[in-house]
Amino acid sequence: MEGLLVLLGLVVLAIPIAVVVLLIGFSNLRARVTQLEKTVARMSADALREDRRASDTSAEVPPEPKAPDPKTTAPSDTDQPAAARVIAERRSADDQKAAKPAAAATRSQPPAKPPEPREPGLPGRFLAWLSVNWFYAVSAISLALAGLFLVQYGVENGYLPPTARVLAALAFGAALIGAGEVIRRRFGDDESTTTAYLPSVFSGAGLVSLFGGVTAARLLYGLIGVEAAFAGLAAVGLLGVVLGWFYGPLLAAVGVVGAFGAPFLVDSPDPATAWLFVYFAIVAALGLGIDTIRRWAWVSGLSVGLAFVTGFLTVLSAGGTGLDMGFQLYVAGVAVLAILVPARSLWPDHDGPLIAEFAVRQNRLPGFPTLLAAAALVAASAFLALAGTNGADQFWTAVTLLALLATALTVWSVRGPALQDLAVLPVLALAALVAQEGGDRGGVYAAFRTTYADTPEADFPMQVSILWAVGLVLSAIAAGRALRPGYGLAWGIAAATIAPALAILLEVTWAPADTIGAYPWALHAIVLAAVMVALALRFARVDGTDMTRVSVFVLSALASISFALVLILSSVALTVALAVTVVVAAALDRRFDLPLMQIFINIGVVTVGARLIADPGLFWALDAPFWEMLLAYGGALAAFVAALWLLRGRNRPSAMVMLDTAAWSTGGTLLSLILFHVLDNWLSANDVVSHWSMGLYAVIWLGLMVTQLIRLEQLGGWLRLVRVALAAVFGLIGLGALGLALTVFNPLLTDWAGDVEGVILLNTLIIAYLLPAAVLAFGVWRLRQPLLRIALAAVATGLAGFWAFAALRHAFQGASRMELRFGFTQPELWSYTVALLIVGAVLFYQSLANGSAIVRKAGLVVIGLAVAKVFLIDISDLSGLTRVLSLVVLGLSLAGLAWLNRWAQEQAAPEPGEKT
Repeated sequence: MEGLLVLLGLVVLAIPIAVVVLLIGFSNLRARVTQLEKTVARMSADALREDRRASDTSAEVPPEPKAPDPKTTAPSDTDQPAAARVIAERRSADDQKAAKPAAAATRSQPPAKPPEPREPGLPGRFLAWLSVNWFYAVSAISLALAGLFLVQYGVENGYLPPTARVLAALAFGAALIGAGEVIRRRFGDDESTTTAYLPSVFSGAGLVSLFGGVTAARLLYGLIGVEAAFAGLAAVGLLGVVLGWFYGPLLAAVGVVGAFGAPFLVDSPDPATAWLFVYFAIVAALGLGIDTIRRWAWVSGLSVGLAFVTGFLTVLSAGGTGLDMGFQLYVAGVAVLAILVPARSLWPDHDGPLIAEFAVRQNRLPGFPTLLAAAALVAASAFLALAGTNGADQFWTAVTLLALLATALTVWSVRGPALQDLAVLPVLALAALVAQEGGDRGGVYAAFRTTYADTPEADFPMQVSILWAVGLVLSAIAAGRALRPGYGLAWGIAAATIAPALAILLEVTWAPADTIGAYPWALHAIVLAAVMVALALRFARVDGTDMTRVSVFVLSALASISFALVLILSSVALTVALAVTVVVAAALDRRFDLPLMQIFINIGVVTVGARLIADPGLFWALDAPFWEMLLAYGGALAAFVAALWLLRGRNRPSAMVMLDTAAWSTGGTLLSLILFHVLDNWLSANDVVSHWSMGLYAVIWLGLMVTQLIRLEQLGGWLRLVRVALAAVFGLIGLGALGLALTVFNPLLTDWAGDVEGVILLNTLIIAYLLPAAVLAFGVWRLRQPLLRIALAAVATGLAGFWAFAALRHAFQGASRMELRFGFTQPELWSYTVALLIVGAVLFYQSLANGSAIVRKAGLVVIGLAVAKVFLIDISDLSGLTRVLSLVVLGLSLAGLAWLNRWAQEQAAPEPGEKT
C-alpha cells in the first residue's frame, strides 16, 4: 500500500514536468511560426516599397529652369546695403506667411482618421492573457501545490520527521527557483522567446514552497523561534522582490497569492495566533514593494486585498477570541503600508485630483496610489470600528488607531495633497464607533455609567472626557493643517466641526450629564468654545480682510456656548438664551462683516422656533404661569426684531427672511397666548373645548403655515420639500382646529361648549373666526403665488362672512339664544340683507380701486346671494313695512350697483385704436 502511495506521488510530481516538456515543444513550434510570419511581412513591405518607387520615376519630369540673363539679373546680396538686405528678407518672410493660409485653403482636406479602438481595462487584459496562456497558470499552481502537499504528505503518513519535512519543502522550492533561473539565463524570459513565462512559473512555485516551509517550521512544529521565522520570511520576501524585478508580474502574482495562501493550505493542530498577522503584513509589504519598483499596479491591489481578506479569515477561524487587538493593529498597519510603500517614502507624495473632486465634477480620475490608499483606508476604518465593539481594550485600541490614522493623513496631506479628503474616513469611523458603543451600551459605556452608581466615592469617570479630548486634538490638528496651502477653507470647517460634533454625539448617545452632572459636562462645552475663540483670533490675524474662516470658528464657538446653555439652564431661560445668541451672531456680523453668521442665525431661528412650538412648546405655554410664557415668547420676539435691526442694510437675504417670518409668527403666537391666558382668567367655562380656544389654536398653526409658505417662496433651495411638508402639517392642524370651531364648538349649533362672552361686536366670536381670517389675509398680502392667494382669500372671506353673520345673530338674539333652532326675527333677517349689500358694495369699491376683475365678480356673487335671500326667504318670512323696506333697499342698492358696474366696465374698456 505504501509503495502504491509513493508511486501516486511520483505521478503527481511528473504531471507538471510533462506539461513543461510539452510547453517547451509547443513554444519551439510557435517561435518558428512567428519567425515565418515576420519574414513574409518584411517581403511584402519590400515589394510595396518597390512599387511606389517605380510610380514616382514614371511621373512627368519638370523642365529645367533657364539661366538668368546677366543684363537683367539683380545685384547680389553682397552688393546691397545691409539695411536694404534686411528689409528684403523680412518682406520675403511675410510673403511666405501670407501664402501659407491660401495654400492650406486650396489643399484638399485629408480623410478623417477612424477612431482608435479603446484599450481594454486591466481585468480584460488579464482575462485575454489567461485565455491564451492558461497552461502557465495551471503549471505554476501544480508545482506550488506539490511543494506544500509534500509537507502534508509527510505529516499524514509520518514517513519523515518534522525537520526532514521542512527541509524537503525548502529543498523543493530552491530547486524550482534554480530551474527557473537556469532557464531565464540560457533561454530568456521575454515574450518573444520560446521559454516565455517558464522561469516565472518555476520561480513563483518555488517561492510558495519556501514560504510554506518556513511557516510550517514555526507554526506547525515549533522548530525555529520567532526571530528565525522572521529572518526566514524576510529572506524569502526579499528574494521574491529581487526575482519579481527580473521576471515580471506573473512571478509577483504567484508569489503573493501563494504566500497568503500558505497558512491555510498546511493544516495545523494548534489554533491561529497573532503572529500570523505579522506574517501577512510582511507578505503585503512584499507585494507593495514589487509594485513600487516595477509599477505593476494590480500587484499592489492584489496584495492589499488579500491582506485584509486573510486577516479577517484568521480572526473568524479563531472565533474572534484573543485576536481582536492584533487584528486592529494589523489592519491599521496594512493601510499605512498601502500609503507609504507606493510612495517609497515616509512622507507620501500623492498628487492629482481628490476623490471628492472626481465624485462631484467627474473630470479626471485620481491616480492609482490615491485609489489604493482610499480603498485600504475604507477597509481599515470599517474593521477597526467593527472590532472596537468587542470589549473595553478593543474599544480604546480602535479609538487610538483611528485618531492616529486621521492625524497621519492630516500631516501627510501637506506633501501629498491627494490624500486630503481621505482624512475624513477614520474620523467618520471614530464617530460611528462612539455612537455604537453608547447606543448598544457596551463595556466602556457600562463602566462609565456605573462608576458613581456602585461607589459614590469613586474617582471621576474619565471615559467621556478622554473622547472629548480626542475630538479637541483632532480639531487642533486640522486647524494647523488649515494654515498650510491647499483647501484652507475645507480644513477650517473640519477644525471647527470635529470637536463640537463629537461632543454632541456623546450627548445624544452617552448622556454624560446624567452621570457626571450637567455643570461638569457644560464646562467641557465652555472650554471648547474658548478654544474656538482662540482659533478665530489666530485666523483673523492670518486671513486679514477675508473673514470666511473666522466666521466658521465663531459659529462653532456660538454653537458650543448654546450647547452649554442647553445643559444648565431651565426651559424658559434656555429659550431666551438661545434667542440672545441669535442677536449676538447678528451683532458680530455687523461689527466684523462675517457672512457665514447668517448660517448660525438661520439655525438659531429654527432652534428657538422648535422650542416655542414643540419642546416645551405650545402645550407648556398654555399651562405655564403667565410671566414665564411672556418671558419666553416675548424674549424671542424681541431677539428676532433686534437681529433684524442689526442686519438692516446688509446683504443677508436668507437671514432677513428667516428673522422677518419668525418675528411675525412669534408675534402672532404671543398675541394668541396672551389672549388665551386673559380669557382663561376672565371666563369660568371650560376653555379647552370652546369656540374661541379652537380659534386661537387655528391662529397659531395657520400663522406657522403662512410662515413656511413665505420662506418657501423667498428662499427655496434644498429645504423646499421640508418647508412644503411643514406647511402641510401646520395647515392641517390649523384647519382642523378651525373646523372644530365651525362644527362641534360652533355656538350656532350647540351650547354645551360655552356661550359667547362679551358685548355686541366685541366678544369671543372675533377670536374664534375673525382672527384666523386676518392671519389668512396676511398670507394673501405677503405671498405671490396666485393659486395660494386665491385659496387663502376664499377661506378668509368665508370666515369673515361667517363672523359677520354670527355677530349679527349675537346682537339680535343674545348669548343664550345663539343656536339656529330658536329661529329668526324680522329685523334680524333684514339686517342680513343689508350686510350682504354692504359687503357687495365694498367689494365693488375694491375692484375699482385695484382694477381687479376677480374682486368685481366676487361682489356680483355677494349681491346675487342678497337677491336670492330677499326673494327666497325675506318675502315669505317678513311682513308689513319690514318686507316693503327690504324690497326698497334691495331695489335702490341694485340700481346703484348696476350703474357702478357699468361705469367700471367703461373705465376698464380700451380706447379706440388702443391694443387690447
